[in-house]
Amino acid sequence: MSLLPRQEWDRAPWNRWSFQHIREILPTVEVWRGKGPVSVLPQAPQALDALTFTDGGIAVTIAEFLEDSFTDGFLVLHKGQVVFERYMNAMTPRTLHLSQSMAKSITASAFGALVGKGVIDPASPLTHYLPELEATAWKGASLQHCLDMTSGVAYDEEYTNPNSDMAKTDVASGWKLAPQGSDWPSHMWAQILTLKKQIRPHGELFEYRSIETDVLAFAMERATGKRIAQIISEEIWQPIGPEESASFTVDAAGYALADGGFNATLRDYARFGLLWANGGMVNGKPVLAPAWVQSTSTGDNSKFKSPYSDISPNGAYRNQFWLRDVKRPVLMCRGVFGQLIYIDPAREFVAVKLSSWPEFVSPARLTTTLNAVETIAAALA
Repeated sequence: MSLLPRQEWDRAPWNRWSFQHIREILPTVEVWRGKGPVSVLPQAPQALDALTFTDGGIAVTIAEFLEDSFTDGFLVLHKGQVVFERYMNAMTPRTLHLSQSMAKSITASAFGALVGKGVIDPASPLTHYLPELEATAWKGASLQHCLDMTSGVAYDEEYTNPNSDMAKTDVASGWKLAPQGSDWPSHMWAQILTLKKQIRPHGELFEYRSIETDVLAFAMERATGKRIAQIISEEIWQPIGPEESASFTVDAAGYALADGGFNATLRDYARFGLLWANGGMVNGKPVLAPAWVQSTSTGDNSKFKSPYSDISPNGAYRNQFWLRDVKRPVLMCRGVFGQLIYIDPAREFVAVKLSSWPEFVSPARLTTTLNAVETIAAALA
């Protein structure tokens, strides 16, 4: 392999390698799996390769879809059993793969576990936990506003703009080097404190902004006195019985990037999806309170406008999960470059797709992926 360019490691074509080798590129912290037993995923293979769905008026098989969509790993669970599992692009069952923004749903699940224990209150003002935010645009916002990304804080998520707030997050998180001569924030907390412009009333509208997840994570750390990697290990990762410890990338101050720096195996992402498909239970034991699961499954479509509604017209965003349709709650964890956990509790169905697309976002590729996954779900139902 040629030398990985430091500023382009997450871009095509290098992401075909880098998303499976994060610990060789960036500093990371372990999310310990604990000493408990592995939660068994029974095998019940189904011949789904030849299953056909329609994509843009053309019949495509699942095998063709996986081959043509920069797939690294793909797994389907039905009724708690693995019915389909594929590894591509040199990925293996033990490979940790970058989650990108699927990390947001994992972080918020740990938040929900803390809510169930009475440790943190989503209705509280952010400044109750983080008084420093009185001097920022988050003044007056609640934790729930961050959970639903409905605060009015100005933050430019444009991935390809070299001067956007997202570009500054890449630097603050330690993912990229600062432009020569710039005074950009050197760690995530420093960037949060720079965001002082409010563009709309808190609670008015959903707007996707990754840094909201990091604000939540800092509140969780302040409420517990623990770092976010330990919180997620104790509240989510250990309880789901994973095969492997996970990891987070960390910034210069040692903060684990809650909005996108999580890495885990394909099967362990599936175990996380199964937690939600089973209503917050693992092997009959509650990990998440029923009220939190119900809250996450209930979204407000009126705050969900274009471009987000272009893919899911009746969708919503709630507690850091995407809802496919508020009338029939299907939860999705999504990340740039094609990461997806699709959870349909009514059908006892979970699908995980790990990818290394050449594009950050692609409505066409996402639509195709959802068509493929929903065709599989219907066939198994």
